[in-house]
Amino acid sequence: MIVTLKRESKVDFLHSRVWRKFVQALSRLGYNEMSGKLGDFTTTQRVISLSLLATAIGVLSAFVALALLRMIGLFTNLFFFQRWDTALVSPVDNTLGPFVVLVPVVGALIIGFMARYGSERIRGHGIPEAIEAILISGSRVEPRLAFLKPLSSAISIGSGGPFGAEGPIIMTGGAFGSLIAQFLHFTSAERKTLLVAGSAGGMSATFASPVAAVLLAVELLLFEWKPRSLIPVALASASAAATRRYIIGLGPLFPTPLHPVFIGPGGLLGCVLVGLLAGVLSAILTVAVYAAEDAFRLLPIHWMWWPAIGGLVVGLGGLLFPQALGVGYDMIGALLQGDVAPKVILGILLVKSTIWAVSLGSGTSGGVLAPLLMMGGALGGLEAMVLPNEGVGFWPLISMGAILGGTMRSPFTGVIFSLELTHDVNILLPLLVATVLAHGFTVLTLRRSILTEKVSRRGYHLSREYAIDPLEILLVREVMRTSIVALPVNISPKDLAQQIHSDHSRRGQRLYPVVDNTGHLTGVVTSTNLQELLQEQRADGSSRQLTELVEANPVVAYPDEPLRAVVYRMAETGLTRFPVVERNDPRKLLGMISLTDLLKARVRNLEAEQRRERLLPIRRLARGAREDA
Repeated sequence: MIVTLKRESKVDFLHSRVWRKFVQALSRLGYNEMSGKLGDFTTTQRVISLSLLATAIGVLSAFVALALLRMIGLFTNLFFFQRWDTALVSPVDNTLGPFVVLVPVVGALIIGFMARYGSERIRGHGIPEAIEAILISGSRVEPRLAFLKPLSSAISIGSGGPFGAEGPIIMTGGAFGSLIAQFLHFTSAERKTLLVAGSAGGMSATFASPVAAVLLAVELLLFEWKPRSLIPVALASASAAATRRYIIGLGPLFPTPLHPVFIGPGGLLGCVLVGLLAGVLSAILTVAVYAAEDAFRLLPIHWMWWPAIGGLVVGLGGLLFPQALGVGYDMIGALLQGDVAPKVILGILLVKSTIWAVSLGSGTSGGVLAPLLMMGGALGGLEAMVLPNEGVGFWPLISMGAILGGTMRSPFTGVIFSLELTHDVNILLPLLVATVLAHGFTVLTLRRSILTEKVSRRGYHLSREYAIDPLEILLVREVMRTSIVALPVNISPKDLAQQIHSDHSRRGQRLYPVVDNTGHLTGVVTSTNLQELLQEQRADGSSRQLTELVEANPVVAYPDEPLRAVVYRMAETGLTRFPVVERNDPRKLLGMISLTDLLKARVRNLEAEQRRERLLPIRRLARGAREDA
């Protein structure tokens, strides 16, 4: 038996307290149990305090982003030029000669030791770690990660690692947001909001891309589209972008001349080709990263030494092609200006992609956005040699956005991110075509993205599809059962035995409403308790009456409330069957609802997904056209 009624006074008290707490929780979720008033959103006034705190976190994230950029500049100068300077420079002009091979190895060794004896969470590019913290760890991030992650990433990039700063800053900003939330009395959902606010603020300050940072948060981190999280995250991103103006400078990061407003059918066909090729490259890069990770797992050495091996590959690649080392912002800008020779473009596609995949697979620390931009720009540079000329840097820019949409499975982020990096709004339509097609290609060819594959390899499944739960839009009255057995309160033992036996053979009803002479609900009783009563009466002629078993204050459902509220109530109380009563007259019995009835909503949703039918046959349309003529 699933339901166990509580009849002792102490248990009654606990039960009623649980029920009051649950009603309060539903009210906080936007559903008023007493009035039954439903709204579009479940957001409450707590969003105001969260927004104020998120705004402050956004400002803090901007300073964290500045500190990370300064550390990257410092370590780059120390490793390659042996000077104390925090300015961002490219390792290309170093004078180390063949000794440049050792620099990434030294940096990787340091990271290996930090991961082994500090925190293993510093390994990777940051975004999967943030996703895992949100979905699995209740949005709790260990404090030391807030300091070890940026330090390890700065060492990795500063020693020539072919990574970007965005992944580490997303994880670092999120870590600070989570730490602040952990000091306060917040729910897991509210901690998630502040963690993502810190992440969005960090990305917004790093790239001067406040809108793209919010979209990245929605498409990758929040796993919901609700005002309760969107508003604080957007304000954090905006405050970080505003703070950037005073501590880093204004955007765009890669200014380009405006391109034509409309490129014509030929140009749009070119965008289709760019999108498909970007999808192919996205799939290749994703497979390459995890193939490298699988290869490292086969090595008979501890994982702390893997980054050093990856660093050796980076050093050799840097010796052959120095432009592959470091963040590569200067190379991205050159690609968008059309100032890159074909052999350099080939070097990016071959050398940069190889050392990036190997070093990332080795478990070192670094981001993926900047390398993807560079490789996408290089692919666009090759495509520009055969596609129509739509202006300087047009095809590299379109390919950059497409590669983000395909590799990260975040098409809107790819579109808006490219716009904010360049402030060229005229490329919106071409970007949309190419990015969505690249996204579609990888969705159809790969089960997971470069971000979610790592989470999957740790034993967790992650779905990136968001949809309205059918339990949100169906009401109790649409699935409740009205053909039920209700027991009179003064029913005789003989009639009770006959009724229970007959009902069990036909329906198997497990919870019975008990009604008075006027048909009004007086309580409920379980079939198990009824069977026990009948057995006692048959065994020793017990004089116990039905009224002694009745739960006089049952948990009920109302016909005008959504099934979501009923599911929450079942989860809170542990009961799986409720009588349905009129809201304005709680004694008027309308029917019953059980866990089985809730599956009707799922069946309806499944039918909408799988049932195919032709509603307007072609013959009918043709006949209608003739009649109109």
